[in-house]
Amino acid sequence: MAQVSLQNVSKIYNGNVKAVDNVNLGIESKEFMVLVGPSGCGKSTTLRMVAGLEDISQGKIYIANRLVNDVPAKDRDIAMVFQNYALYPHMTVFENMAFGLKLRRYHKSEIIQRVNEGAEMLGIKKLLNRYPRELSGGERQRVALGRAIVRKPLVFLFDEPLSNLDAKLRVQMRTELHKLHIRIQSTMIYVTHDQVEAMTLGDRIAVMKDGLLQQVDTPLNVYEEPKNKFVAGFIGSPPMNFMKGRLIKKQDKFYFDEGIISVKITDEMREGLNKYLGKEVIMGIRSENIYDKLFIFDAPAENIVKVICEVIEPMGSEVYLYLNTGKHSLIARVGPHDKPEIGQFMDLVFDMSKAHFFDKDSEETIV
Repeated sequence: MAQVSLQNVSKIYNGNVKAVDNVNLGIESKEFMVLVGPSGCGKSTTLRMVAGLEDISQGKIYIANRLVNDVPAKDRDIAMVFQNYALYPHMTVFENMAFGLKLRRYHKSEIIQRVNEGAEMLGIKKLLNRYPRELSGGERQRVALGRAIVRKPLVFLFDEPLSNLDAKLRVQMRTELHKLHIRIQSTMIYVTHDQVEAMTLGDRIAVMKDGLLQQVDTPLNVYEEPKNKFVAGFIGSPPMNFMKGRLIKKQDKFYFDEGIISVKITDEMREGLNKYLGKEVIMGIRSENIYDKLFIFDAPAENIVKVICEVIEPMGSEVYLYLNTGKHSLIARVGPHDKPEIGQFMDLVFDMSKAHFFDKDSEETIV
């Protein structure tokens, strides 16, 4: 069983700079865990500590219940796929894939068998006699994956492996990675700054910021129940809309008053927001939960707001509307039939059952 456990793990550089700050994370055997966050958040450093390529300043790391703090990288039974592929240019694809097995003194017949199996799995068997310079970016990425697969390690580590590929190929390789994980059933830890990759690949995702773990959960739970404003804004495309305003009470109903617009809060949220009555909070609402009143029947009057349309971005199957309340900018994601004129005033409907509220100071989720 190849569980990975990080217990109070920190990485501190000269000048007391904490790249990773007291991370506790358990990864189950055969799980696909994605570490996601902006550049400089500590995700790659965390991965490199698991790999043994970076010393651990504090804490403990276990792989398959074995403490590996002082175990060299070559003895940890892991395989790592890098962003730049790290292929040997003077070796053929076969030689690149076989290199790690030769170092471990595997018998020639087993090396041939493993390389052929890996190449067949990745659809690169016809490339085995070529050199890296003769391959496309996607083919090089497959070779790098194949070199890891033939090792049959306890844990696979991926450090932004798709970032050098074009958009179409990234989508294709995401699918291939997902299929690969289902097929070989190994523990995988994957680092990316791309939240779409995180949402589509991970069994669970760990969101990081400034070296700290912000939330660890399934992609759907992170999307629907973010722990704080950072997670809510980072996960989702387009990002969640945020507005500062005050909670007020009118005729025994709670409202979020932004200063220009005012929307009614659902009865289910009243209890959680009760202590914030009269105080400033941050409201968040996703672009898909804002609708054009023209296409909504029986829209509640308390949830209708008037905004001006500033920019329209047709995306084919949907349209992004960039809107302004007079105080805040918003993005609405609507159907292709919904195309107002630029500069036009619109009546929008907020689905307040999908709204999120955050403490103004701590930015932690309230409800």
